[in-house]
Amino acid sequence: MKLKSFFQFTAPSNIVMVTLMIVPLGLAVFIGLNRVSYSTFKKPVFVGLLNYLEVLSDPAFWAAVRWNLLIIIVVVPAHIILAFIAALILDQVSGRLRGFYLAAMLLPMIVVPVIGTVVFRQLFDPSGLIAWFLRVFVGERFIFTETSMKALILIHSTWISTPFALVIFFAGLQMLPRDLVDAASIDGANRLQQIRHIVIPQLRSLFLLNAILAVMDFLRLFDNVFVLTRMNPIFHADTMQTHLYRIAITVKRLGKANAGAILTVVIIIIVLIPFLIFMYREQIEER
Repeated sequence: MKLKSFFQFTAPSNIVMVTLMIVPLGLAVFIGLNRVSYSTFKKPVFVGLLNYLEVLSDPAFWAAVRWNLLIIIVVVPAHIILAFIAALILDQVSGRLRGFYLAAMLLPMIVVPVIGTVVFRQLFDPSGLIAWFLRVFVGERFIFTETSMKALILIHSTWISTPFALVIFFAGLQMLPRDLVDAASIDGANRLQQIRHIVIPQLRSLFLLNAILAVMDFLRLFDNVFVLTRMNPIFHADTMQTHLYRIAITVKRLGKANAGAILTVVIIIIVLIPFLIFMYREQIEER
């Protein structure tokens, strides 16, 4: 598709998205340039870039950025690999078994995120199933510490992000040219060789798409961290979004929180630029 045709087809949605983004973004920029709280919202005091300088000099903000990036480094590859393997298995089953298997894999998408996170955390509470299993069969008590909490966040983040990537990979497998696979089978290639030399190269763009979507989601990670940690500072597990929430709600520094939100957008753009450049080059090569 030519670039002009692409913009013509997407023009209505682009107009709506830009309109819905300009007002909130402009308001966030305005508030970020002022010292304002809930009680002084109608009488903001202009402070220029002071809020941005405070955010950039805040060690807690950079700790949240590092933890956010670690989540991306660990969870993005993990959930893509798991989703790809699950899609390969799903592609091999049929009938009622496929429906049951797909429903089980899509469960994290069906359940309301907050409810699913609450249930997941309760498994590790003293009366929870996993805590009971560890206590009875392993002889160890599960204790919520900084290390264990961060491990739970990584595990849960992988679990909730895998189903969507699975759907994308499964759709890609249905579009895969079967003649290539059949030809490779006739030539004596086993299943692993077919996956390595045919399936993965054919689905390369989907791997990149899943990575881009996951990076955007995890840079905005909030719900499961909020529920799992219950905003307890002893876990030192704040992401950028929960850290800004703490500033806005607990400290009531709306100006600083909005300045941090703008900086978060900048960080997201910087992180996504290499992925977008690579995807653009991929599309150019496919023409």
